[in-house]
Amino acid sequence: MPSRFAPPYELEGMSTRDEESGYASASSSDESIPDVFFTKPHLTFLNRQLQNLEPPEILRWCNTTLPALYQTTAFGLTGLATLDMLSKLKIPRPQVVDLIFLDTLHHFSETLSLVDRVRKQYPLVNIHVYKPSGVETPEQFAQKHGERLWETNDQLYDWIAKVEPAQRAYRELQVNAVLTGRRRSQGGKRGDLDIIEVDEAGLIKVNPLANWTFKQVQDYIKANNVPYNELLDRGYKSIGDWHSTQPTKEGEDERAGRWKGQQKTECGIHNPRSKYAMFLREQELKKQGEALQLALQSGLKMES
Repeated sequence: MPSRFAPPYELEGMSTRDEESGYASASSSDESIPDVFFTKPHLTFLNRQLQNLEPPEILRWCNTTLPALYQTTAFGLTGLATLDMLSKLKIPRPQVVDLIFLDTLHHFSETLSLVDRVRKQYPLVNIHVYKPSGVETPEQFAQKHGERLWETNDQLYDWIAKVEPAQRAYRELQVNAVLTGRRRSQGGKRGDLDIIEVDEAGLIKVNPLANWTFKQVQDYIKANNVPYNELLDRGYKSIGDWHSTQPTKEGEDERAGRWKGQQKTECGIHNPRSKYAMFLREQELKKQGEALQLALQSGLKMES
């Protein structure tokens, strides 16, 4: 599907010179040129071409092609490898790719310690931290949303802790495209990942290490002295919130330790946005129903 920007045939307000040449230029009005536009055939072509490139080459293409490019990361191995590769790209006047970190307030202490080490090793990289709206600590989160919300209503937890903060980040930072740490070898819904995807809202998502295995990423991390989460040395492979992450056993998929025993493979930020729009509507209707029931019960008590 096309990105969220206006297609190239909607070129209003072009100068006479533009109209005569049939092309838009950098001097054209801001309204006349879309930032990024992918038709389905173009997207198919790009995925076919990028499929054969190594991650640094894909990142070079992203850096020179996609404006307002950011990297979303929870500082897993793939995201760290991506960060290190970006820091070593040899590009004239490279675009600075900032990081977006969603602090759910329920990360392991080892993850938060890693964030500090990343800041020291890559001082030129900006890390934008987004937390659940209106709260700063786990205690405030529990007070506002209830104890162990991830157990009582996991979809609502995903929305509050991850999806809404991500959408807020994209909006406030005016993000056009993001680099993710998803790979095909992680299994589940990720098994048939394309290099480039476009979500329902037109956000471009690039999975530069989609072709790599866990071992390839791990070997890169070791060979390049990239800081990593200490939990990886204790049997963890995919690390999220402390309450939904366990070490993996020999022979298990690397994401088998996430949401163990549940029919769930994604935290929400990579699920369709329409899913959460529908979920929030259902939550609102439920609240309205409960309020109506309470009002009726109060009325009956007053009458009696």
